[in-house]
Amino acid sequence: MLDQGMRTAIFSLRAKGHGIRQIARALQISRGAVRTVLKVGSPTVPRMERPERADPYHDQILEWVTRCCGNLVRVHEELVAQGVTISYPALTAYCRRHGIGHVPPAPVGHYDFQPAQEMQHDTSPHRVAISGTEQRIETASLVLCYSRMLFFQAYPAFTRFYCKVFLTDALEYLGGAAATCMIDNTHVVVAAGTGARMVPAPEMTAFAERFGFVFRAHEKGDANRSARVERPLSAKRIDMRSEGRQ
Repeated sequence: MLDQGMRTAIFSLRAKGHGIRQIARALQISRGAVRTVLKVGSPTVPRMERPERADPYHDQILEWVTRCCGNLVRVHEELVAQGVTISYPALTAYCRRHGIGHVPPAPVGHYDFQPAQEMQHDTSPHRVAISGTEQRIETASLVLCYSRMLFFQAYPAFTRFYCKVFLTDALEYLGGAAATCMIDNTHVVVAAGTGARMVPAPEMTAFAERFGFVFRAHEKGDANRSARVERPLSAKRIDMRSEGRQ
């Protein structure tokens, strides 16, 4: 099934006057898939309605959740004893989806950024095969918060020197710097303190001044404050075979 990004691209190309054949060729998908998305009329991924295995036992699950004071391990044991064929992961997933014995986490909110207001920098370790040998590398990335334009490179290690090399390449590629660079209290930039009390190392302060921005650090444990750059830094979303730009 096509994701929302691909569906949005289809509608964008269609709005620019491209035909179905041109869209399919540009996005490397079938013409039938393009027609199906356009027929739906929305880039939102349709939700697949599938019968849930635990549906027939809904009332029993509610009863045993109450009796077992929300302990789903005990609930699963009691259901199995009654001949219910459902795995423990399937039971817990069903309870999460239906809010049974589970309080959904409160939304953490969101951050809105103006153009050139903020960029976010982070690093993440990855294991990759180089010349047939698995090695650890450090992936550094910088994202512009307003446009979400992202630049990343991989290094054998990530020192203060490499940080300045990376940021120089990134800012040259992106065509400029935002006013603030949000980091996660990395020792590569930080000389002392954390969060609002963070003090950058003198050479990093001087480096930032040359490019017209300042370093800021989010509070410890507040990873959502740098989510623009942290989310893309998962192994599933970065293709290490690419040229280093996304």
